[in-house]
Amino acid sequence: MTDVDNGKLSKIRALLDMAEGDGLSPEAAENYRLKAYELMAKYGIEQALLDAAKPGNDKPADRIINLDNPWSMEKVRLMNGLAQAMGCELIHLGRSETGGRKVHVFGHESDLQRMDILFTSLLLQMLRELARTPVPPYDAPRAFRRSWILGFVDKVSVRVREAEQRARNEATPTTADGRSTALVLADRKALVTRAFEDAYPRRRNGGRTTMKGRGYGAGAAAGARADIGGTRIGSGARGAIGR
Repeated sequence: MTDVDNGKLSKIRALLDMAEGDGLSPEAAENYRLKAYELMAKYGIEQALLDAAKPGNDKPADRIINLDNPWSMEKVRLMNGLAQAMGCELIHLGRSETGGRKVHVFGHESDLQRMDILFTSLLLQMLRELARTPVPPYDAPRAFRRSWILGFVDKVSVRVREAEQRARNEATPTTADGRSTALVLADRKALVTRAFEDAYPRRRNGGRTTMKGRGYGAGAAAGARADIGGTRIGSGARGAIGR
């Protein structure tokens, strides 16, 4: 990636950091997030079109990522939801050496970086909101919190998919050489899927998720409130997707 590209990503991260600052009014925080996600959307489409004009500018890549406890399996679910929305592929590799979970993610460099930034932002929101959500007296604390997280993750994953689609719909319909933007994005996805399937030809689909707690609805409601930038967008800690 170019220095200009890295500068844009640094600006997005700086805006999100400012939005999380202490003593900031909700209106001011929202303005910072609004700008961050506007840049995120433009960056995602821009990188796809630049790569179409100059192949190799934004190369397919992959990362093996460790997601720490607590809630490591739920973090896998959140990262997978974002990966699917942003044209990436993810496989869960099981327990990590530290007792958390390990995943392998495939995607173009720019999409992996966008996913990293958004994963961090949503995870911080999720954990902050969970910490101030009281557990009802009729529910076991861990079961309630797990179901709450699942509700949050499922809701924000749907919202991110919808927002990503809107960003694609609003992009310039054709590239400079006359190809459709939709075809460019489909070709990018095909490259990622091919690399993923070559690496894991015998992968198995994940089993059905079960839960006992009754916090799913409250978590989904929090996920509906979470800031993903609305129509403006393109793990455990900042920089979850390391090189």
